[in-house]
Amino acid sequence: MSKNIHYPLILVNLKTYLEAVGKKAEDLAKVSEKVSNETGTCIGLAPNFTDMSRISTFNIPVFSQHIDPIEPGPFTGHILAESVVEAGATGTIINHSEKRLKLSDIELAIERAKQVGLVTVVCANTTRVGIAVAAFAPSMVAIEPPELIGTGVAVSKAKPEVVSNSVREIKKINPDIEVLCGAGIVSGRDVYAAIKLGSSGILVASGVIKAPNWENILMEFAKAAADASGDL
Repeated sequence: MSKNIHYPLILVNLKTYLEAVGKKAEDLAKVSEKVSNETGTCIGLAPNFTDMSRISTFNIPVFSQHIDPIEPGPFTGHILAESVVEAGATGTIINHSEKRLKLSDIELAIERAKQVGLVTVVCANTTRVGIAVAAFAPSMVAIEPPELIGTGVAVSKAKPEVVSNSVREIKKINPDIEVLCGAGIVSGRDVYAAIKLGSSGILVASGVIKAPNWENILMEFAKAAADASGDL
């Protein structure tokens, strides 16, 4: 496998969970690389900013958890697009429900990402928000109802119409945008359902990070993604 992104994509957000910080983040990257090589399914990681450089040594796509809509200059404490590229990032998440931005800042962040060659994953909590950000032509839109994040109740089960409607409406705006499904994904069945509903992959966090065995859960997810894609 390579750092090039292909679909279906399993994008794992490490957030700030202690289970995936520092050396443990490297351990997860090693497992992700192994599963990706064995299954052919693309697995990307979005680690803490301080772990990005060490994770980028593995042959998997690395995503920043956020970038700020700023140019280089006097912006202490902000996340600069050029910096995450230097740290080895392939792409970036924008507007996660835990790091929301105004619509105008989402547009600027996407533009800054494009200027430095970053793939963009813009999170949207509703279909309407997904439609709005689709006008800015991100690489991907991740549909994540925030009330389901971390609950173990997958949006593909609880609100399947949100996924299918979002895919349909976003593709009307821009057919080149890939749509990911997020929130509450904890099993291969959830992954399979998400892709059968039209998504190009998943955005997941605790469903992987909190799992007792990373290799087992990633293998389950990867095989389900491949099976669902093959059945389309």
